[in-house]
Amino acid sequence: MSEFIVIQVGQCGNQIGSALWPKILQEYDVSLKPKPHNKPLSNQESFSSFFNVPPTKTDNSYNSLQELVNNKVKARAVCIDMEDGVVARFRNGVLKGLFEERCMVTNYPGSGNNWAEGFCEHGPQYQEKILKSLRHSIERCDSLHGFLMLFSTGGGTGSGLGTFVLNILSEFYPKIERFVSCVYATGTEDVITSPYNNALATHQILENATCVFPVENRCLLEIVARKHKNGINEINMFNATDDMNSSIVDMLLHLTSGSRFSGTLNFDMNDINTNMVPYPKMNFISTGFNHLVKSSLIAKNKSKQLKEEMFLASCNRQNQLIQIDPLSPKSLLLSSTLIGRGDYTITDLQTYIDKLQSKAKFTAWSKKSIKVGLCNVPPNGQTVALFSLFNTTAMYSLFEHLYKQYNSLYRKRAHIHHYTKINNFDIDFFEESKESLQDMMQKYTELENQSPLNIPRLTPQ
Repeated sequence: MSEFIVIQVGQCGNQIGSALWPKILQEYDVSLKPKPHNKPLSNQESFSSFFNVPPTKTDNSYNSLQELVNNKVKARAVCIDMEDGVVARFRNGVLKGLFEERCMVTNYPGSGNNWAEGFCEHGPQYQEKILKSLRHSIERCDSLHGFLMLFSTGGGTGSGLGTFVLNILSEFYPKIERFVSCVYATGTEDVITSPYNNALATHQILENATCVFPVENRCLLEIVARKHKNGINEINMFNATDDMNSSIVDMLLHLTSGSRFSGTLNFDMNDINTNMVPYPKMNFISTGFNHLVKSSLIAKNKSKQLKEEMFLASCNRQNQLIQIDPLSPKSLLLSSTLIGRGDYTITDLQTYIDKLQSKAKFTAWSKKSIKVGLCNVPPNGQTVALFSLFNTTAMYSLFEHLYKQYNSLYRKRAHIHHYTKINNFDIDFFEESKESLQDMMQKYTELENQSPLNIPRLTPQ
């Protein structure tokens, strides 16, 4: 069974983790409150994917969080933050006892919204402690499949220390997959230096991540607004945070479902890397699914119309976690994956493949190579769900947005002194990050303008 170590860095990464772990327990029918053993527990054969169970425990059936704590079951998580506030919830909150103290790395008073402070100062300072936490978690795995990293790119700890940890993983554990879900605060920037942090972090992510599943706050806000039937300007950011984190968590659960549960046509996370990344560094992947789960989905409805609705929702630009339209006439699909959960059949997915091929634009070599997966276990409260992954040239718009914001500050050399005063920060980091964004935009443009080669067949003389 595939095992994952979740690495949560910074305030955002640990807030996502606070929402992730209760939902993981929910998927395994483990209640946060004590409950009687009144029915057989389901889906717990893959419990070790996210939890370390002591070898002395022969019966892997758990009903409540208290049973996990009593049996010394621990989450496969490393929690890192240069402020203690959010990580303290794992020590003293609802999930108390589920996390190991030696896998928590904290400090005070943070990284000052400065990538350089997180990457060049806190990174080297805490490297040995972080490595010890990682080694401890890895040694308790039997079949480690990959690291799942959660952080934001706009602040100091998430962007700086997060990408420093990513570099550590690349250097010390190069053969283990490194999956990154990073949050870009586009549309909600409240830090004036976030364009620098975004660019510097993105450069490191491109160099060291296996696959990247980016998330934009502006997309999450639009999804929350639709859920509550409000305009974006009416959304209270503080109250919306839980809903925003919930969408990210749902994405992560869909993403790892094939590695954790059985299926008619199952898939593993390494299948995503193999099938979705055609060229080095072109590993930013858009994710989509139906965020607006209606009451009709909660009932045991297995109609063809319902399943088709889930497919259309997964491809809709409004349901992407990044602001792109994968089916836009101006963009090309480099690779695609459709993952059905619950009551889906191969015939259903073949129908959706045909529709996708007729609606979307592909490169000359990618139209017939659409990866599919069937997972038998649907999300909680649903009978079916469909999850889509697209590697598309429309990702150009994300890099263009990051580049424009970055360049508007850098051409005036504004706020650079906050970075250059940090020991070991090299001014060349700015130029390298700028060139990295430009290079990605150029690659996507070249693919869009690429014409298929028409090579005449050789004929014998």
